[in-house]
Amino acid sequence: MRRLRLFAVRFRKSRLAMAGAGVLSTFVFIGLFGPYLAPHDPATMNTANALAGPSLEHPFGTDNYGRDVFSRVLAGARIALTVAVFVPIVSMSIGVPVGLVSGYFGGWIDNVLMRVMDSLFAFPAILLGLTLVAVFGQGLRNIIIAIGIVFIPQFARITRGSAASAAKEEHVKAARSTGASHLRILGVHILPFCLSAIMVQASITAAVAILIEASLSFLGVGIPAPEPSWGTMLETAKGYVESAWWFGFFPGVAIIFAVLGFNLLGDGLRDVLDPRMGPSR
Repeated sequence: MRRLRLFAVRFRKSRLAMAGAGVLSTFVFIGLFGPYLAPHDPATMNTANALAGPSLEHPFGTDNYGRDVFSRVLAGARIALTVAVFVPIVSMSIGVPVGLVSGYFGGWIDNVLMRVMDSLFAFPAILLGLTLVAVFGQGLRNIIIAIGIVFIPQFARITRGSAASAAKEEHVKAARSTGASHLRILGVHILPFCLSAIMVQASITAAVAILIEASLSFLGVGIPAPEPSWGTMLETAKGYVESAWWFGFFPGVAIIFAVLGFNLLGDGLRDVLDPRMGPSR
């Protein structure tokens, strides 16, 4: 409880962390309740009102099929939020155990596991994502799995570094001397030491996952139409940049808004959890 209170105090003093939390609170609210707040059905077409500019009835205008862009941006927030939440979970479920085992045992186990992670890390994220989507197929669930695999090496390497440092601590040596099992040492004495680095990496991963999902959808291999993915909206809007600027502008702003929130939170958490950094940044 003392550590939690100290964390809360430092978090409130960090301008980056508070700004990120504020932006993400708005993003999460829109992601959860946006489809219910949308003034129009995101999928309803009205070709007679196609590419209409922003107005009171359509604050963000309409797209090439007459669908309300504002409603589609709100609905797309749920897809982005789902990706931002579940991609880090998929990555952590494999990367964190690999990093814990590698950092704790060291030796040949560390070499084998890290070489496997390095082989995955060698591929550019978007290229590996494209390859995995081609294997798994399109759809939100497959996109989450594919992007989650992309970030496994990052979590493994982050956790491995923290676990290797924690394994040298006196409390871990004391646990070994009392006959504690490896599983107990990893779960009780090593993992808590790694949580701060994992939390920061998770926030950064969520931001990049939104960008990768939007990029894959923009390339036509992500969330299939007519789902209101922000990337899919941008892909369709690229042909109307001069005649209907609002079509692609607002989905682009939504992506920037969500990614900025996670990046600010990640930087803030790094400052809050690292005692060498000032809490008022």
